[in-house]
Amino acid sequence: MKKTVVIGFLGTVLDAGVSEARWSRWRPSVSLCQHEDFLVDRLELLTQKRFKKLSHQIEQDIQTVSPETQTRFHNIQFRNPWNLEEVYAALHDFSRSYAFDTDKEDYLIHITTGTHVAQICLYLLTESHYLPGKLIQTSPPVRQDRDNRPGTYTIIDLDLSKYDRIASRFRKEQIEGVSFLKSGIETKNNYFNQLMERIEKVAIASKSPILLMGPTGAGKSQLAKRIYQLKKTRRQVEGEFVEINCATIRGEAAMSALFGHIKGAFTGAMQDRPGLLKKAHKGILFLDEIGELGADEQAMLLRALEEKTFLPLGADKESSSDFQLIAGTNKNLQKGAGDFREDLLARINLWTFTLPPLRDRKEDIEPNIQYELDEFSRLNNTHVTFNKEARKAFLDFAVSQRAKWDGNFRDLNAAINRMATLMAGGRIDLGIVKEEIDRLILSWTKTGDSSEDHLMIDILGEEKALQLDLFDKPQLLKVLQVCQSTKSMSDAGRILFAKSRTKKKTLNDADRLRKYLAKFGLTWDATQTTTPL
Repeated sequence: MKKTVVIGFLGTVLDAGVSEARWSRWRPSVSLCQHEDFLVDRLELLTQKRFKKLSHQIEQDIQTVSPETQTRFHNIQFRNPWNLEEVYAALHDFSRSYAFDTDKEDYLIHITTGTHVAQICLYLLTESHYLPGKLIQTSPPVRQDRDNRPGTYTIIDLDLSKYDRIASRFRKEQIEGVSFLKSGIETKNNYFNQLMERIEKVAIASKSPILLMGPTGAGKSQLAKRIYQLKKTRRQVEGEFVEINCATIRGEAAMSALFGHIKGAFTGAMQDRPGLLKKAHKGILFLDEIGELGADEQAMLLRALEEKTFLPLGADKESSSDFQLIAGTNKNLQKGAGDFREDLLARINLWTFTLPPLRDRKEDIEPNIQYELDEFSRLNNTHVTFNKEARKAFLDFAVSQRAKWDGNFRDLNAAINRMATLMAGGRIDLGIVKEEIDRLILSWTKTGDSSEDHLMIDILGEEKALQLDLFDKPQLLKVLQVCQSTKSMSDAGRILFAKSRTKKKTLNDADRLRKYLAKFGLTWDATQTTTPL
């Protein structure tokens, strides 16, 4: 059973008194320990050195009314108890240095004693989880008499939706948390920014599984690590961040990696292995590509999530682990989309967030380019930048229809790394940019992207190409391909009008082609060249 620990200020006025008459007065810190239905195992009183005599008296009186209660004092130094900034800083330092153990102890923050400023600061630190507990407020009995009644107490579980004004004080901290999840990148995409705000709220308030969906390279793994780091700074987790890509393990190896095994469980098992679930105890387990898990692993994982226990391979004794799961997938795990268990999906998709591909966040490409440059500079202890012409050329390409970004941020990271490695004098020039653009286009073409779109865009320009009707596009594409493969307009016309020209008295192949191209604002010369980078 958990112990009850109360943290609060020594009341230099309300708790004072040395004569026997003090027992006829309501003293919050003493009365707190007099309730028959509420046992305080430990009382942590914040005070200052000059109140040492009062501290000693209160400790003796608490021992008298509640021998089971241990009283401890902490010296909190500030010159002006009505200075919000000074008091908050002192209490914040206390919260960071105190050894909280939420597994074994429940914490209540007493907000009856101390100045109003001190009470406000205790509230704020509790609401933001720096003091991981609930509030407790005490009140004197309705009629004070010599019965020495303890009065009443109320335990308050904070609900921010009821305290909008106070919650607004933490808007800055929330903004910082969102920025942290975005690696400090000033993103502009509305959907993505709203998504990060929601994830920040869930990460701090919930220990339930989180499912991150999105294409390969969209940043699921990076975001999972950021969620862990954010929760770590807010005292939400104590253990490690453990990560594995489920696509890299199969069968017996998957069972062993996730749930562990005992020595001799299978051929080659020379010693016990705790497994990743055990390693993630009190921390976060990130299972990327969770859709690749086999049926047996899914069943074991479901039980581990619901009961916090699992059976290592070859063992007859269960292990336990209390971890938070973050799962990643680029697949649709819904019914009919594969062999993923419906009950496991129902367990892990309480909080599901879909990360958009890079091509849908064109307004965020520029700040991400700068982020990648800064990261390369930091990791390689150098300074990398584009010259003005090169930066414009690469950015124009990066946000254009020609840039597919099939690998999303992996492609962008690789492109910046290649250009930064090949630069001369700390600056990426236009030649390096042109070479990298060609490389990217070729890689996307090789992986199944059509080069036909590039031909249309090169000759027509991106704006005109995007305005083509579906009816016109295939015919114009064929015309352009023929024009590109012939030396003259007449040669191209003869090929294009090979059937109909035999029925005409006057051969006007070149003129017919000229008029056709004119419908799209093109000339013969335009079909022979491509738009420069």
